[in-house]
Amino acid sequence: MSTTRLLLIRHAEVEERYQGIFGGTIDMNLSARGHTQAAALARFLSGRHLDAIYASPMKRVQQTLAPLLVSGAPPPIILPNLHEVDFGDWTGLSFRQVKEKFGAEAYTWLDMFEAGRIPNAETLDGYRARVESCVQEVLRGHPGKTVAVFCHGGVTRMILAILFNFRLAQTAAFQIEYASVTEVILKPEYSEIHSLNITPWRDLKP
Repeated sequence: MSTTRLLLIRHAEVEERYQGIFGGTIDMNLSARGHTQAAALARFLSGRHLDAIYASPMKRVQQTLAPLLVSGAPPPIILPNLHEVDFGDWTGLSFRQVKEKFGAEAYTWLDMFEAGRIPNAETLDGYRARVESCVQEVLRGHPGKTVAVFCHGGVTRMILAILFNFRLAQTAAFQIEYASVTEVILKPEYSEIHSLNITPWRDLKP
């Protein structure tokens, strides 16, 4: 009876001009603090055996992953469908601008997205389908193994929704911070969230 472990890893902090906005498909870099977070994350993960690494192609994810790769980690498998959600007309707008133009609070984005109320955003069904294709590829390829998935906050939420049959909006109850690790254990008889939102740059001593 094999146990598969997924480490769902959000990218580190992005450059300052993109903080507090709906970045989504904007291909941004990490901030100086983000690079520090990525280094702390690499130190934490270097103590774990990883059978495989999957990653979004976006720069903020690739830069978060880079410090780990110099420590002998497996070469990453890049999955284009792991890119962050497309926020449509909200893309590039600050939380304040979304409030002013669309009357929506930033913290309601999951409900708005699920209801199809973000203009020109990708659909919930399309988003789920592309992320689910990645989840299936990972699980088919590495049963009983430990796999790291470097991606985005929204993608992490969708993976949790897929694995545990949550509504996407229900994942608003979970904090998914920059450079955080959420570990999921998948067994034939049950699955569980083993740890949620571990932030090595904050929670662990150097």
